[in-house]
Amino acid sequence: QVQLVESGGGLVQAGGSLRLSCARSGRIFSSYAMGWFRQAPGKEREFVVGISWSTGSTRYADSVKGRFTIYRDNAKNTVYLQMNSLKPEDTAVYYCAGRSGAGAVVTTIAQYGDWGQGTQVTVSS
Repeated sequence: QVQLVESGGGLVQAGGSLRLSCARSGRIFSSYAMGWFRQAPGKEREFVVGISWSTGSTRYADSVKGRFTIYRDNAKNTVYLQMNSLKPEDTAVYYCAGRSGAGAVVTTIAQYGDWGQGTQVTVSS
């Protein structure tokens, strides 16, 4: 069982920055991929960005390329999402997700078995 705990959400003005953290604990496999998803009110949950824990390869949604950066800290077992140039349309609950036994980053929600509780990000105009 893997536990994921997010932190770092909040309220920021458009153009500002926030950094989200996702700390993982529990039974951790070397082949593990982590991703960030988000869900805005009235919309479906969508893939934002992901990283392979073993290779460090990343994958970004087109909507956040050039603005968001995902990276990991092996010593802290933590993944970070640095969000710059935030826009009101980035407002959502952001969820950290994990996928055991496979290092590849995928965008399909159903392929992630571990989820955090979510953290609210609100960007005001």
